[in-house]
Amino acid sequence: MPPAPYCPVPSRVSLNAHLYRSGAPDQLRHLINDIGRAAKYIQFAIRTTEAGLAGTKNQFGEEQIKLDVLSDQIIQQNLWESRLVSCFSSEEMEDVVEIESRNPYAVVFDPLDGSSLVDANFAIGSIFGIYEGNTIIGRRPREQVAALYIIYGPRTLLVYTIGKGVHEFILNEVGEFILLRENLGVADAAKNYSPGNLRAVVDTPPYRNMMNIWLDEKLTLRYSGAMVADIHHIISKGQGVFANVGGSKYPQGKLRLVFECGPFSFLMEQAGGSSSNGKDAIMDIMITATDQRTPIIIGSKTEVDRVCKVLSSK
Repeated sequence: MPPAPYCPVPSRVSLNAHLYRSGAPDQLRHLINDIGRAAKYIQFAIRTTEAGLAGTKNQFGEEQIKLDVLSDQIIQQNLWESRLVSCFSSEEMEDVVEIESRNPYAVVFDPLDGSSLVDANFAIGSIFGIYEGNTIIGRRPREQVAALYIIYGPRTLLVYTIGKGVHEFILNEVGEFILLRENLGVADAAKNYSPGNLRAVVDTPPYRNMMNIWLDEKLTLRYSGAMVADIHHIISKGQGVFANVGGSKYPQGKLRLVFECGPFSFLMEQAGGSSSNGKDAIMDIMITATDQRTPIIIGSKTEVDRVCKVLSSK
């Protein structure tokens, strides 16, 4: 009897297959797949759930919309069911939630970044950072073993890194994330700029100077109001810079280190870019609280360096 033929290599590479091929530990691979499954339910909810205020506020006093709350619940359920998560911290909750300290991973996430744009039908997303162990406080973003985001727009895309490059997947019609592009890279020079919190130019002259430099040099403005969409634009286009400077209203910065800046900084470094709070690399800032804020300049290395220099000038 002749030997059975070998199974041909699939022409479409799934998220699971790519993680396996990239050498992700089995438990990490399963966890990322579980997060991907949660994203499918969120994508469905965005298309079918009525937007509106939920009548509650998150830990920062911000009004929660129904999709914020629902997305948070979906992710929590999938993290609990994975049996791989020791604890998690959500932007929608005040405390770190303990599940089982013996489990291998701690997860941080923003369940629905840009949720205020839902009624405008802009692209929004979910952001995740994964750490080994059972603690979040006292860690640095550089300790992440994986970071990923899902962007819900005309297409639903998942972008991840496990420290071996940045890879992009598209959700197909049968509900599977299929490889779209791998090893995405960000060039050192930027042609696009995304200036967040422009109110800060009123009382932060160096930020106004930076804006004038960008305008004078005729860089292209690309800013949506959802950090996940603006960072994805930089990674997708392979260049650009995003800045969010606190000003007097947010002297410590406006964006959260744990849920937004940390995961995006890991992804950006893996794509060849960099990130800074103006003085120090975001990846090296110690997490002292889940509500910790930070200024951030992130994207093409040369432009990040230049922005930091301008902002530090008097």
